[in-house]
Amino acid sequence: MARIPLVAGNWKMNFDHLEATYFVQRLAWTLRDARFDFRRCEVALMPAFTALRSVQVLVEADDLRIRYGAQSVSVTSQGAFTGDVSADMLSKLGCRYVIVGHSERRKYHPEDDANIVDQVRAVLAAGMQPILCVGESFEERRQGIELEFAVGQVHDVTRDLSDEDVARLIVAYEPVWAIGTGMVATPDSAQQAARAIREAVHAQFGPRMAGAMRILYGGSVNSRNAQQLLRGADVDGFLVGGASLDVDEFAKICRLAEKTVKTF
Repeated sequence: MARIPLVAGNWKMNFDHLEATYFVQRLAWTLRDARFDFRRCEVALMPAFTALRSVQVLVEADDLRIRYGAQSVSVTSQGAFTGDVSADMLSKLGCRYVIVGHSERRKYHPEDDANIVDQVRAVLAAGMQPILCVGESFEERRQGIELEFAVGQVHDVTRDLSDEDVARLIVAYEPVWAIGTGMVATPDSAQQAARAIREAVHAQFGPRMAGAMRILYGGSVNSRNAQQLLRGADVDGFLVGGASLDVDEFAKICRLAEKTVKTF
């Protein structure tokens, strides 16, 4: 069986609805001109909430193969929660994916482990796929506990999930020290972390579930380091930050991932 790579662009708080529409159009044209095979690599974009409807209209009107999703989600379904956006609202906008547990959400809002578990459950209940972000700080890496830390973050979420739910979970290993810094994990380090996560899922859910799970790398990814990172047997694509704001750069990363379907 095959694990189809996923390259997801996390735009963070960039691009209004007009800029988002222009970007999606250019990306679609660029990939079409390159005869990109969407059967061999999924491409997804995570706009700000304010751009989701515009992206939905364009994707549906032009029948584009580009997926899209949200950068965060509320754990509540409705009510007096000013500023929150529910999973059902996102699902009705056609979102396929939702990022959960990104280090910037953990740091600035803050979102704790219990809240992240509830977000994952809300996303799954609404029929979408969570992209669970895990990864160590520089201090945890200095202590040599980076693998244990990332695996523990995954286990905190998966321990109470059913097999069916785990089958829809995507994990993004994003070492906090590499996000937005220009520093990037070595290909060996990224592979070791992805392998440790897959082995932990194997121990909990068995070989089939572990083999099917897509594990992404995030943290200063660009077209110059993507190919080396993708050589890791357990690295199935990327959660791309800054490089996803440059349409040509992002398209290059997608084309590199298209060539690296993994089997299990």
